[in-house]
Amino acid sequence: MRLAGKVALITGGTSGIGSATALRFAAEGAAVAITGRNVKRGEQVAREIKTQGGEGLFIRSDVRIAADCRQAVEQTLKRFGKIDVLFNNAGVFHPKTVPDCSEEEWDETIDSSLKGAFLMSKYVLPSMIERRSGSIIHTSSGWGIQGGDQAAAYCAAKGGLIVMAKAMSIDHGPQGIRVNCVCPGDVMTPMLPDDAAKRGMSWDDYAAGAKKRPLGRIGTAEEIADAVLFLASDESSFVTGTALVVDGGGVAG
Repeated sequence: MRLAGKVALITGGTSGIGSATALRFAAEGAAVAITGRNVKRGEQVAREIKTQGGEGLFIRSDVRIAADCRQAVEQTLKRFGKIDVLFNNAGVFHPKTVPDCSEEEWDETIDSSLKGAFLMSKYVLPSMIERRSGSIIHTSSGWGIQGGDQAAAYCAAKGGLIVMAKAMSIDHGPQGIRVNCVCPGDVMTPMLPDDAAKRGMSWDDYAAGAKKRPLGRIGTAEEIADAVLFLASDESSFVTGTALVVDGGGVAG
């Protein structure tokens, strides 16, 4: 098992990429704590982990709130004694241009992705520094690299995560801690049909855009989870400060 004896803390772990990664980590031997705002979904993911023979813990937490982030870290440490992997995956998306984006939508987008990753890292890092070991992974996006239409706040947040990961890798590499980003493209999660609806597009028209990319399809949450597993495991022991693009060739095309 690639994560045997490890402990992982995953934000936004109640659905989509977060839940797929939680289940993947658990299957590879990790004890997994997940956070999110939806208690019903979070408890269901924790039950699925336990049903498969793993150790799972759901912590109701909003990554935009410092006290919630601190509590999530403290509860994980209390339950499992350490944190080897932090996966900052929480985020929201509002398909808006700058003139159309409200201040509230801007703040929610930046706070959920960028501020949330900052706060969670802030509270996890002391324990990793003490142990001189750890892997932190942020969920960025292909649009954090090259931008996209009607996504100004989202692109700002995801681009910020990539540069923040680089800065963190410089600061904490000497302490034995690696920091990287995974950059998904279109992935079949609840966020995708929601985006189509907000843009006033039919699902067929929306999905047709994926066929224009080199691999010609939408990705799965499990495919992203495999990439996150690589960054979390010792297989990436010489990888830090990088943005791993997993998008079916969208950025390349």
